[in-house]
This record gives sequence, structure tokens and C-alpha cells, in this order.
Amino acid sequence: MITILDTFKSRIQAADRILITTHEYPDADGIGSEIALCLALRELGKKSYCVNEEPLLDRYTYLDPDKVVLGLKDFSENHKDFKPDLIIVVDTNTKARIGTNLANFLPESIQTLFIDHHPCRGRDLSNHCIDVTAAATGQLIGEMIECLGVKFTKKIALPIYTAIIIDTSSFRYPTVSAATHRLVSRLMDTGINPPEAYNGIYGTKRIIHMHLLAKILNTAETNHNESIAWMLLKKTDIDIYKSDIEDTHAFINNLLVLNNIKIALMFRDDGDQVKMSLRSSGDIDVGLVAQALGGGGHSHSAATILNRTNNETTDQIIKNTVKRVEEILNKLESEALT
Repeated sequence: MITILDTFKSRIQAADRILITTHEYPDADGIGSEIALCLALRELGKKSYCVNEEPLLDRYTYLDPDKVVLGLKDFSENHKDFKPDLIIVVDTNTKARIGTNLANFLPESIQTLFIDHHPCRGRDLSNHCIDVTAAATGQLIGEMIECLGVKFTKKIALPIYTAIIIDTSSFRYPTVSAATHRLVSRLMDTGINPPEAYNGIYGTKRIIHMHLLAKILNTAETNHNESIAWMLLKKTDIDIYKSDIEDTHAFINNLLVLNNIKIALMFRDDGDQVKMSLRSSGDIDVGLVAQALGGGGHSHSAATILNRTNNETTDQIIKNTVKRVEEILNKLESEALT
């Protein structure tokens, strides 16, 4: 039986010039995964670059001391002669998510390999490296680097370790396994200091970030039995508190500490539309909930876009969506009992 490691090795062995990318507006999971993979491939003598729609945000540059991540503009201007024979996309399984400009820039004729742990329902990606049972894309990348015979260095290990922390919300999701922790142990053998690694990704906030979080937490509500909780973030709040959307991604996790919580929701009002993030730390597959609402994701983390119709207010959208989520939750729980 051919495994995803077999698929990965055969694609790498057949390629000499490799371009690696991840989804648009990436967190440290996609960024850490692409950096580590690029460094490992360079160890094998492969000519490799990480190219994203936009340059790396300053907050993530400590993960990339060798500056392997380039924005599309920089890459297209300074590496015109680089013609990849393989494109690797990490932490997503569709080119539609890597950014419009980058997707248009990359030739369709070049072979593409997806490395991801998100579901790809209704699509045949059997020739790619998709493992929905993996706790994190970073875990897959770590295992793939090892299968190539490349030894972990601290420069390679820190981005992977950080990617796993982010993708598992500090090891809190049910997909975290003994294999996850065994890999983390090998990463730590390179000299990673967990407090430093944690503070590098989470300990870079300003006091105004706390003020924004306080305002958003003050909007938190629950349904009648407290199985669903939600909060509202407005784009105008992000601007007022001089923050970035990146600063707000983890806000929803604060709802997962509630006593009877099954599904946590965060609504982000962007004006023309409302984005809804979903989280679960239990048995409920929020990927299925998001899919029923036109979105997607994996079992414990998902999202969807809610478009306004008939001049709906944000409050009306939230009320109607929570009701729909409650109906889906009840259906999932009833099906689980039969």
C-alpha cells in the first residue's frame, strides 16, 4: 500500500527546483510548515523558495532567520530565472486559497502537491499528501522531513514546533496523539526552549490587545443550555484598537473553557459580510456544521462566510445562524445515538 510518505518522497526525488507556498493570510502553522520544509529541502541540495501572496509579517520573522519566505512581488522581480518543476502547497488543499495573484502567477502546467490535514470532501486528492487524522500540518511536515533522512536542526525544529502549537491550540484538540508528542520530543532535542517558543508566538502583544480582547469578551453570550457560545468582533474595533486580524484569531478559544460548551462561535462583522469561525474541543465535528452553512474545515476548527440578504442587521444574522447551528448540533447528537 502506497502511503503519503511514499508519495512525498517520490515527488521530491523527481524534482530539483521547488516552490513552496501556503494559504493567504497564514498563521504560524502554514508559515512554520513551509519554512521548515524549505530548509530541509535545501539540506538535500534542492533549489527551494517559499513564496506567499504577501511578505512575511514582522511578528513571524524570528521563525525565518534565513529569510526563505518571499512575497510574490519580491520573488517575481528578483528571481525571474527560477522555473519550478514542483509546487508544494501546505496547510490547504486548494489553489483557490493561496491568493488570487499568486494563483495566477503559478503556471497550471507545473505539478502541484498538497500537504494538509483539512478534509477535502467530494474531491479526489489521493495523489496528494492529505491526512485528516494528523493533529497539525506541522506534524506531517516533521514526519516527512524525517522520512527524507534530514536531521532536525534548531532552525528547522522551531518552525515545526510553533506550527504544531498553533494548529493544536497548545495541544488541546482531540487529534493530538502520542505520535504528536513523540515528534515534539525529537524537536525539543535540538535545544528548543518551550517558554521561549511559546512567548515568541503568544508573548508579543501590546496592552491595547488586552483592551480589544476585553471588549470582545464582553459581547459573549450562550444559548439556553450553554452548549453554544458566541462573541462578536467588528472590523471597526480592530481599527480603533490599532490591531490586525491576525491578533484576533485566538480570541474564540476563550469560549472553550465554559462548563457545558460544545460549539464556540466568533462572528466577525466586516461590513458587507460576516465571517464566522467555529471551534470544538469535544466530540462535535464543527467541520460538518460549517459545511452545512456553506463553509468547511476540520473537526475542531472551521469557518464560513455569511452574506447579508435583504438588509439584515448583524444581530439578525447572529440570531438566525445560532438557531441554525443549534438545529445542526441537535441533529448530529441524535444521529450519534442511533
